[in-house]
Amino acid sequence: MSRFFELLKREFKQFFGNTTLLMVFFVAPIIYAVMLASVYKSGKAVELPVIVVDEDNSPMSAQIIEMLEDNEGIHVVKTISESNDIQAQMIGEDATAVIVIPDRFEAEMLQSRYPEVMIYTNTVNLLTANFVSKNIQVTLGTFSAGAEIKALQRKGMPGIQSVTRYEPFKQNYVKVFNETGNYFTFMWPAMLTVVLQQVILLAMAVSIAYEVEQKTFGMGIVSKTKSAITTVLVKVLPIWILSVPMIAIFYGFHVLYGAPLPGSPLNFIILTALFIVSATFLGIMISAFLPNALKATQILMLMSAPGFIIGGYTWPTFAMAQPIQWLADVLPLTPFLSAFKLLLMENATLSQVSPFMIHLLVQCIIYFGISCILVRWRIRKESKKMSLVSE
Repeated sequence: MSRFFELLKREFKQFFGNTTLLMVFFVAPIIYAVMLASVYKSGKAVELPVIVVDEDNSPMSAQIIEMLEDNEGIHVVKTISESNDIQAQMIGEDATAVIVIPDRFEAEMLQSRYPEVMIYTNTVNLLTANFVSKNIQVTLGTFSAGAEIKALQRKGMPGIQSVTRYEPFKQNYVKVFNETGNYFTFMWPAMLTVVLQQVILLAMAVSIAYEVEQKTFGMGIVSKTKSAITTVLVKVLPIWILSVPMIAIFYGFHVLYGAPLPGSPLNFIILTALFIVSATFLGIMISAFLPNALKATQILMLMSAPGFIIGGYTWPTFAMAQPIQWLADVLPLTPFLSAFKLLLMENATLSQVSPFMIHLLVQCIIYFGISCILVRWRIRKESKKMSLVSE
């Protein structure tokens, strides 16, 4: 045990002596947390610019424009009377939508001829397109309902009856889990876990590969222990320990920015522990296999960079090509994010996320086993080198 703690002390000394690693592990995540919070803090896209083409220029069209302005999600940046070159107008004003109120709109409404309002939506950015479409639909739907009810009342139908005639049945939509539709609540906590995986893999990429490259692995590790298990544990324990304050800082940011907090802290402790263990073993596996720190870093970054995209958090994995699904299953981020979303935002129980926990546990076992095999191979190679030098 004394030899183990001596090696562990050496590992901590190397970690805190590497200013680049310290910056990557502690400073960079904090910067990313603040930067990403600043990006998503509003939670919703508001004041989206739209153009209104008012070809009717009537009191009724003016009422529509006023209602659009009253919607917090929309800002009418320009009102014009002719719909010449809609796309050019959209580009010129950086508009997310163009609403065309046709000529004789009011006259046809009063004659119950149902005129057609054209809405051109810029769908380059699907997120803003969805937001602006929803807000326009709400506004025009409200106007349409009011106009229809007034038309029925003008025909002599009583107020209550006209409402029920227009709406023969009610539709009640009940939002559950992130009821406000806050994009910050959905995106920011998940992005922090992406950052956490990145810094863990960056730290582990150089754990063995850098020492082999600098020729300190033999004298520093192999001369003191020939145990692959001891070597692996010595390399990962500092990251396990130092991840605790980093996670505490992240949850401090949750409080600061009003992000959701875990309903059951114990469930999150178990999930996060499995995630960190799996990520560290994956990192040390690659680091032991490649004797070059730069190559190990590049391989791990190539593996983890698309992790958020292919992890099923924002796009379902079943809609992806099979090889992409296999790659996603290899990364610790995939099962972690699936369980993380259920626990943080849907208040799921531990049993409800058990498949993802088992997935992470299997990763831990497999990566640990392969890491020990590769580290044992690396120790033997270094031992042979040391024997040749001593001869």
